[in-house]
Amino acid sequence: MILDLLIFALNAVMPIIFLIGLGYILKRKGLLTKEFLKTGNKVVFRVLLPVLLFVNLADMEDFSVLQPELVLYVICAIGVLFFIGVLLTFFTKDKKQKGVIHQCVFRSNFALIGVPLALLLAGDGGVAAAAVLSTFTIPIFNIAAVIALSVYTGNQSTMGSKIIKIVKDIFKNPLLWGVFAGVLYVCIRPAFTLLPEGVTALGGKFTFVWTVLEYLAKASTPLALLILGGQFEFSHIKGLRKQIIIGVLGRLVCAPLIGVGGAVLLQKLGVLHFDAGIYAALVALFVTPVAVSSAIMAEEMENDGALAGQLVVWTTLISAVVIFLVIIMLRGLGLL
Repeated sequence: MILDLLIFALNAVMPIIFLIGLGYILKRKGLLTKEFLKTGNKVVFRVLLPVLLFVNLADMEDFSVLQPELVLYVICAIGVLFFIGVLLTFFTKDKKQKGVIHQCVFRSNFALIGVPLALLLAGDGGVAAAAVLSTFTIPIFNIAAVIALSVYTGNQSTMGSKIIKIVKDIFKNPLLWGVFAGVLYVCIRPAFTLLPEGVTALGGKFTFVWTVLEYLAKASTPLALLILGGQFEFSHIKGLRKQIIIGVLGRLVCAPLIGVGGAVLLQKLGVLHFDAGIYAALVALFVTPVAVSSAIMAEEMENDGALAGQLVVWTTLISAVVIFLVIIMLRGLGLL
C-alpha cells in the first residue's frame, strides 16, 4: 500500500519534471533559442493559457453545485496563505522577488493537475469537488497573483497610484479574461435553449470552433513546461538559495498545514463535515506545487522570472514526497 501511494505521488508530478528537463536539454542543444523562448512565453501567457482556463470552466454544467461551507472554508484558507505570503516577503529586499515569493505561497498548480490528482484519490467524487473548487479558486488565484506581482514593484509614491496600477494590471491580464469568458459562457449557456430548434441543431453541427479551442488548450501545458525548462539555469540556484527555501516552505509546508490540516482540525471539532471527495480536492488545491503559469506571469509582469522558474521546479520535485505524506495521514485518519 505504501509503495503504491509513493508511485501514485511520483506519477502525479514526474511528467511535469520530465517536460521541464526536456526543455532544458533542447535549450542546451540549441533547438530552443532565446528568441523562441521569449516569444513562446508570450504566446503561452496571452493565448494558450487563457484558452485552457476558458475550456476548463466551459465544461462545467452550472454553478449550482457550489457548497457554501466548502466555498467559505477555501476562501478563508487562501486568505490566510495570502497573509503568510506577505510576511515571507520580508525575507528578501529585492522588490522583484517579493511578489514571486508571495504568489508561491497561495497559488497552486490546481488548474493543471488538480482534477487528475483528485480523480486518482477519490474517483468521481474527487473530480466533482475539484470542478466546484475551480470555479472560484482559479479567478481568486489569478487576481491575487496580479496583486502580488504588482504591489511591490514600480516607483509609485502613493497608495492611490499603486491601487490604480494593480487594477490596470488585473484588467490587462489575459488569464483573467479567459476565466471571465468561461464564467460568462456558463452563465449564458441556458439561454441557448431558447433559440429556435433549427438554429440550435445547425449550431451543433459546426464543432470546429470547439475543436480549435481544445487543441490550443492541450498545447498550453506541454509548451509552457518546455519553455520553463528552456529558461531554467542551474547557475541561478546559488544566488537564490534563501529565496527558494522560503518559497518551498511557504508552498509545501504552510499551504498543506493551513489548507488540509485546518480542515482536519475543524472536522474533528465538528465544525466541518467534508467527505473523501472534498479532501481529495483539498489535497489537489493545497499540496500541489506552485502553478506553472506563475513563472510565465512573473516574467511578463517584469518580476524575477528566474526565481519564479526555480520555485516551479523545486516545489514540483519536493511535492511528490509531501503529497505522499499527506495522503498517508488522511488515509490513516479515515478521511480519504
